[in-house]
Amino acid sequence: MDVQQGNNVERPRKGRSTVFFWGTAGTIGGDTLNLRREMVAAHFLIRRATLVALTILVVASGCSREAEPEAEPNPNPNQITREGVDVEFDVLPLGGVGKVMAGHWADVTFRVTDASTGEPIKGRYPAAWMDIGEAWEAMGDRPMSCKDRVATYLQGIVGVRPMIDLNSHFLLVMNRDNSISVIDPAVGITGITNLFAQINLGRPGADWVLNDDNKRLFITMPEAGQVALADTESFKVTHQIEAGEKPMRIELQRDQRYLWVGNDAADPGKSGVTVIDAQDLEPVTFIQTGAGHHEIAFTDGDRYVFVTNRDGGTVSVIDVQTLEKIADIETGTRPMAVAYSPLGSAIYVTDADTGMISVIDPDTRNIRATIEAEPGLGPLRFTRDGRWGMAVNASTDTVFVIDSSSDRLAHALSVGKKPFQVNFTNSLAYVRSLGTQDVGLIPMSELDGDEAPPVTYIPAGQSPPGVAAEISIADSIVPAVKEAAAAYIVNQAEGTIAYYMEGMGAPMGSFRNYGHEARAITIVDRSLAEVAPGLYRGRVKIPVEGLYDVAFMFDSPQFLHCFTTLVRPDETAPDERAGKLTVEFDIESRRIKVGEPATVRFRLLDASSGEAVTDVPDASVLYYRSDGRGRVTQPATPLGDGVYEATIQASMAATYYVFVGAPSKGLQHSDQPFLSLMAMQAPAKPAEEKAN
Repeated sequence: MDVQQGNNVERPRKGRSTVFFWGTAGTIGGDTLNLRREMVAAHFLIRRATLVALTILVVASGCSREAEPEAEPNPNPNQITREGVDVEFDVLPLGGVGKVMAGHWADVTFRVTDASTGEPIKGRYPAAWMDIGEAWEAMGDRPMSCKDRVATYLQGIVGVRPMIDLNSHFLLVMNRDNSISVIDPAVGITGITNLFAQINLGRPGADWVLNDDNKRLFITMPEAGQVALADTESFKVTHQIEAGEKPMRIELQRDQRYLWVGNDAADPGKSGVTVIDAQDLEPVTFIQTGAGHHEIAFTDGDRYVFVTNRDGGTVSVIDVQTLEKIADIETGTRPMAVAYSPLGSAIYVTDADTGMISVIDPDTRNIRATIEAEPGLGPLRFTRDGRWGMAVNASTDTVFVIDSSSDRLAHALSVGKKPFQVNFTNSLAYVRSLGTQDVGLIPMSELDGDEAPPVTYIPAGQSPPGVAAEISIADSIVPAVKEAAAAYIVNQAEGTIAYYMEGMGAPMGSFRNYGHEARAITIVDRSLAEVAPGLYRGRVKIPVEGLYDVAFMFDSPQFLHCFTTLVRPDETAPDERAGKLTVEFDIESRRIKVGEPATVRFRLLDASSGEAVTDVPDASVLYYRSDGRGRVTQPATPLGDGVYEATIQASMAATYYVFVGAPSKGLQHSDQPFLSLMAMQAPAKPAEEKAN
């Protein structure tokens, strides 16, 4: 690892530089930041409320473009002491051995300790960014200081981003069509734009699960009989794994070894679970369990898997070591949900017909207790510590609260109209209902008392989710990152995502989904995590070689410092871009007229050499409306010098996405960024012109 302090390093000249932003930042001064202070604050309330203080730090410092005073030479340039705090910076390749090279994963770490005692400083939320400094030096007559660049990042300007943002998170929204919208909330909250990318699936998704480091997203596609694997760095589908007939629910073991996929096949012989090796990405086996929809839960240590068979009236128990079914337990005629409580060391199963909740000892596989609720029971979820479980009943508009420490019913609360989902933050339970747009909030701190806790409501849209054509089994409410007192809430009827901060009377705002019918939401967190007391780490894939500036901001006490680190080219590895194509669109106007032919022109280039690629026989464009409908593929005609054009025609006023593909060159339509066009109705002709 090569780490040096920024002010003491002469930057080497390089033959080429890759810049991952578009446009220029302009002059960033104190006045500019003051004008956007509210936007910046809202931006960081979504990322982490603590970072608002860091924004104020940058503003207070003036973000001056004047030269900073010369720093004293530091014998240990990867360590600084500020305001009584020691910060030790390091970048290491995975495994900790060798040099940090472009195109490889690396761990960026900051060890933060008290300068006087050496004790780790825990529970903080530092911020960090990595970018190649020379790219900024090329922008304008005067180089931007480290503080200038941090101020620019904090503004959330569209297209102006650091090469690596160690504070970001993205909202992934599963749509009714075969797409997943990737939304950047930090930019979107300013109202400028929020659609960062789009993941195109072969068929519509039903459920999904992220792995532990948030780098892989597995999505079930019932119509395809497959599980898609999307890489959350590139936001592209990289694999499609055979997963049996009608795969629906998907769960990943805590040890990340196996994926378990519920097969809701109509044929009872094909109804059960498919087990997939999460590393090799191959199906391992299929285990027949019983008829109906399947919910899945793991016991401690992933020793056993419990699988409900909704139409079979049983819960199957599978030994993970042997991948064999070892028991079928009768818990009622229609088991709806299954969940494991680590505190209760038990499996809990709800039954819709009997209204009973069965408590199963996973080792003996005996029902050790039953909890009486009411018929109509549905989904069940426990808090992270396993103390409290909540089962919703859409038939009686009730949420039943289970105390796993005593296997008893603690409360029966009237909540909403047809409650169908529940999720938790540290402070609140959020209950989503089909019959109302209002979300019920239950304070967790009051569950221990004998009296029923109060239920308050916040609006999450104008229409109830139940008017939507379909409701996903995946979560429509998720807590915000880093255990913040906030949540994101999908309104399936309106296709929007509301952001709610706890303590407010209503959501702070909402994100549009550009015509798609939103069904579920999850979060990809790329921010620094405290992996040990005082040790904050981010795992990143470094895109290109060069001398990087690494800006580090601490919240309390507040300070900002810039390190540098050298990333070397990977000279031993073959060029992964060899033989691949990139697409450049030639855009005169993004507006087209409905019903009139429009020409889309683009250039195909060799990704490695940058040279034009001519005479590609199967070059084509795929275009469709932003809601995923009206898909049309049109062949492209070569014009010479790598330029191609295709004719498209919009059938209605809407936003259209245009993708380029060339299968003979290994270019799929979803491999490159898309072009967005706005189709407008042609203006009406004057009356005299019509008469003529």
